Amino acid sequence: MSDSTTHKEEMQKVQAEQREKISKLQDPERGLVLVHTGAGKGKSSSAFGVLIRALGWKQTCGVVQFIKGKWITGERRFFQDLGGVTWHTMGEGFTWDTQDRERDIAAATAAFDKACEMMKSGEYDLIVLDEINIALRYGYLSVEQVIAGLDARDKRTGVILTGRDAKPELCEYADLVTEMGEVKHPFKAGIKAQRGVDY
Repeated sequence: MSDSTTHKEEMQKVQAEQREKISKLQDPERGLVLVHTGAGKGKSSSAFGVLIRALGWKQTCGVVQFIKGKWITGERRFFQDLGGVTWHTMGEGFTWDTQDRERDIAAATAAFDKACEMMKSGEYDLIVLDEINIALRYGYLSVEQVIAGLDARDKRTGVILTGRDAKPELCEYADLVTEMGEVKHPFKAGIKAQRGVDY
């Protein structure tokens, strides 16, 4: 039997198995919860990629940024120029810059209040809560508070939560959890953050 015939038979078997699996899947008829976490780069970048995919399907999208503050990023510039995305940058910057726990808690609480308002509204197909896991890591928000907010969201609304050190309870709650692993990073080689790659 030739290699091409063997390959075709193998692929037909794989195809049949995949079709069988897919035939058993169901639509949950609700927006999913995705967590992008881990020490590696790409958590927010991946979330914004999903956002672009949703926009391609004419879905209504929003972003609430925790922590990052008012510094300008390429993604923020892109979506502001594109339009059609409700965007709230509500953090005050890196936690080591503010050095004021009460101010950080107030900023995170205001950002999460805005996120809850958006999630409950029924107006959004997808909302990205960018770097919310950092707010959770430092105790600016509680995991119970965040899960309660997710529970109260409109049925149509999917949510992506980004940031390293996602809480185990949040990972258990989520429909999808992706952990970005760091293999190599230019920062450790003394290379500063690059416009268009890092921000």
